[in-house]
Amino acid sequence: MKNTSIQTLQGWIILSRPPFHTVGILPFVLGTFLAYRLTGSFDPEVFGLGVAGVILILLSTYHSGEYFDRRENAISARIHENPFAGGTRMITEGKVPARVALWTSIITIFMAFIIGVVLQFVYNTGPYTLLIGFLGAVPGFFYSTEPVRLVKRGVGELFIGFCFGWLPVASSYYIQTASIAPVIHWLWMPIGFSIFNVILLNEFPDYEADIATGKKNLLYRIGKQKGKIVYIIFNLLTCLTMLTSPCFGVPFKVIYFYLPFVAVALFIVFQMLKNRHEDARWLKILCGLNIAGKHAAHGISEPLAELLRMACPSWFFIHAGSQRRLGNGLHRLSGASRVGSHRRLQSALHPLPCHKRPGCPRRTDYRRRKKAH
Repeated sequence: MKNTSIQTLQGWIILSRPPFHTVGILPFVLGTFLAYRLTGSFDPEVFGLGVAGVILILLSTYHSGEYFDRRENAISARIHENPFAGGTRMITEGKVPARVALWTSIITIFMAFIIGVVLQFVYNTGPYTLLIGFLGAVPGFFYSTEPVRLVKRGVGELFIGFCFGWLPVASSYYIQTASIAPVIHWLWMPIGFSIFNVILLNEFPDYEADIATGKKNLLYRIGKQKGKIVYIIFNLLTCLTMLTSPCFGVPFKVIYFYLPFVAVALFIVFQMLKNRHEDARWLKILCGLNIAGKHAAHGISEPLAELLRMACPSWFFIHAGSQRRLGNGLHRLSGASRVGSHRRLQSALHPLPCHKRPGCPRRTDYRRRKKAH
């Protein structure tokens, strides 16, 4: 009896995919770092409730996916030994009851809604808190859930890229500050592109099973050859947005952390150009590198850069000379005045005036003069 209980508990833990919760939690933490660094705002209770909401949405997404994909997962499990194909196999192996997994997905999404209500109306986190929460919860729940089932409509991958890219960074910043800093609109791009690619590459091992069951995801619709081209394009876009992110307010020092993961991404591109993904053994390796690179690049590099920025504020914002050169570049592209371009760049990078930013050397002088008057 004891062994059965332990096995059941293990089955539920595996079904819930704890390692993959980092795809939502770490960008959420990054947005919280940004909120504290740019505005000085941090409410630990709001942060804790927000993380709980993210975890509940992820649990709902994973459990509903395992329930509605069980036919495809059973076929993939017979064809491949790839750990990235066939889901967790807890339902197909009978370790977790399918109906119970469906009910847990419904219960967890309802609990996430309650947390959203508490955040908006008890903690007054802003009038758009529930709306932003719905933007993540609805596509997550209906990614696999019938009758909507976004994954079979060829757009599920794009929704997931958005939900794990822009949304967790923006939502965590919003519930702390009731606003969204312009820099977030640039920061999310490499995260969203790489998440899209994780989903797309993981569809390759499931391709035969998806065709057999009529699961018309993006790869099913465009085929393996075009899917390879789409993957390579988005991988190159990920590298490009990583390397150019300091131009839009991300710490320059993050480039040092990005470089190894850019090298991994380019290695995967090279191997796919050689059609190594057609080999089951190589495909397993490429899927593993793809997931590890994404987790490390955005889950570790960006929060670590934010910690460095908090410790050394002068490392975060672009050097004044670089700002002037970027402002002049905007001036040449737009035809606007040079001063106006520079000010627009400054406002995009620094949502608060200099004398109100934590760590700004002018802040102390401003307070001293204000006190003297």
